[in-house]
Amino acid sequence: MAGFNKVVLLGNLTRNPELRYTPNGTPVATLGLAVSRRYRQGEELKEEVCFVDVVVFGKQAEHCGQYLSKGNGVIVDGRLQQRRWETDDGQKRSKHEVVAQTVTFMPKRTDSGSSQEAPAHDEPHYDYEEQQ
Repeated sequence: MAGFNKVVLLGNLTRNPELRYTPNGTPVATLGLAVSRRYRQGEELKEEVCFVDVVVFGKQAEHCGQYLSKGNGVIVDGRLQQRRWETDDGQKRSKHEVVAQTVTFMPKRTDSGSSQEAPAHDEPHYDYEEQQ
C-alpha cells in the first residue's frame, strides 16, 4: 500500500525568501515559515510556534523571491521530505522540510505583526535537482 504524504501550513515568513538556480537553470526558493498554535491550559491561553523550512521550485519560486518578504503570510500545500547528508567530519545529519506544490500569498497585515526569527541551523546549502 502506498503511503500518503500531504502537508498544508498557514504561517508567516521568518526571513526573506532565498532564490537560487540549479546548474540546469531551475529556480529554487527556500522559505522559513513560522506556524503558531494557540491553546488553553487551565485558565491560561498559551501559544507555541513551529518553525518549518519550505522549498519551492520553478516559476513559483521566482514569484516567491520577487513578491514575498519576512513577515508575509502564506499558505503552503505540499509534501514532507527528509534529506540526509554527512558532514565533512563524518557526522550524519538529517532534516525534514516541506516541498511546496503551491504557495498562496496572504493579504499583507497592517500591524507590525509578531514574526519571529528562526533559530540558526548548522546545515549546508544544497543544489537541488529538478523535481516535479
